[in-house]
Amino acid sequence: MGKKLVMAQKRGETRALCLGVAMVVCAVITYYILSTTVLPLYLKSVWNQESTCHLIETNIRDQEELEGKKVPQYPCLWVNVSAVGRWAVLYHTEDTRDQNQQCSYIPGSLDNYQRARADVEKVRTKFHEHRVFYCFSTSQENETSVLYQRLYGPRNLLFFLFWPTFLLTSGLLIIAMVKINQSLSILAAQK
Repeated sequence: MGKKLVMAQKRGETRALCLGVAMVVCAVITYYILSTTVLPLYLKSVWNQESTCHLIETNIRDQEELEGKKVPQYPCLWVNVSAVGRWAVLYHTEDTRDQNQQCSYIPGSLDNYQRARADVEKVRTKFHEHRVFYCFSTSQENETSVLYQRLYGPRNLLFFLFWPTFLLTSGLLIIAMVKINQSLSILAAQK
């Protein structure tokens, strides 16, 4: 009976050690992926000053209103604000600014024009309800645009790093508990 109990303990300890090591390896791989993808975007982001924006005007732009220019086939919202003592164009995120500089907000679903138009109208209404809000600006003097929301801010970076940190801590804790259990069983066997 004693030998079967010792064998079962060793198998359980081996499995727990493998689980702990696998968790640590997964955490290290995830840290590597995050450090090569998300971290450079965070470090390159120049939108680090939080400011107060005051709404000046909003305008829904359709294709008919922008004749002669290359425009998308969807409605988009154009928002002018006053931020950091100057006039600026508000963009939803960094990606919105890169996708189309003529649109402050691009709707999520572009398949259905009516649904996209309703989405833009809803966002426009929210801006008119809350005429003063926080936005992100850059310290560059000649920049005439601000962001409503940062994709690569410190809050998002902490969110991305939470699960790998949890995996690493849990894996190391499992390995430490198995090693402590092995040391205590050796001490108990010696007495």
